[in-house]
Amino acid sequence: MDTASDNGSEPRIFLSYADNFPEHVVLFIHGYPLSSQMWVPQLEGLAGTVWGVAPDLRGCGESGTPGGAVTMTDYAEDCVALLDELGLEDPVVVCGLSMGGYVALELYRLHPDRVSALVLAATKAGADTDEGKAGRDKNAQIARDEGVEAIASAMIPKMFAPQTVADDPELVAEVREIMTSGSVEGVVGALEAMRDRIDSTPTLATIGVPTLILHGADDQLMPPAEGEKLKAGIPGAELVLIEGAGHLLNLEQPDLFNDALLDFLSTLP
Repeated sequence: MDTASDNGSEPRIFLSYADNFPEHVVLFIHGYPLSSQMWVPQLEGLAGTVWGVAPDLRGCGESGTPGGAVTMTDYAEDCVALLDELGLEDPVVVCGLSMGGYVALELYRLHPDRVSALVLAATKAGADTDEGKAGRDKNAQIARDEGVEAIASAMIPKMFAPQTVADDPELVAEVREIMTSGSVEGVVGALEAMRDRIDSTPTLATIGVPTLILHGADDQLMPPAEGEKLKAGIPGAELVLIEGAGHLLNLEQPDLFNDALLDFLSTLP
């Protein structure tokens, strides 16, 4: 795996590469409160088959603090700017998990010509309810008062299928490390961006590219019913439920996730 980075708040990029140029470029957009490191099983497992591009969004991982308020539009435009910087002018496959799915839908809404296909994992189209917005604000204050560690401790039990927590403490510890590597500013910025995001439900019917929806059967944070709603709203979308996985299905069941992604890619023109 090769890496490239910029200073300040510019997103840091992690790349997989192959001796021969792969058929598909996949932009992997991470969830909250994580970083590009969550995509290592895909960047490594699919290297040589796809060219994976995984940025650290503003304030996440090694990208530095966001330097002010952040929106889903900012995240999406950052991703497009990275593609431009890498010389990837042709449409790419955009894969987003959870918050990354919100960014993927925003990217498609703004730049449909840059997207050849969508992969939406453990995510939804709807905006936050009033109760959800209040929860975002509460968590932002917890992050300010108690630090990122408090956010990680509260979220960890909900991020995995119950069986994963019992059987794979090493993975749980690894995810905790990723979550606590971010800054308070980055966590607060992401919470506010999610709180204020628009409802992408009207966008679903306009999606004209092949779309794969992946969802963990045991997702405690994002019920599988949200995946069903995406499938119903996006013309021709395919839904794959991954057994034995919760919200972080790409980490809990990386082989099943990668196989489903490869099967989908094989159907693309």
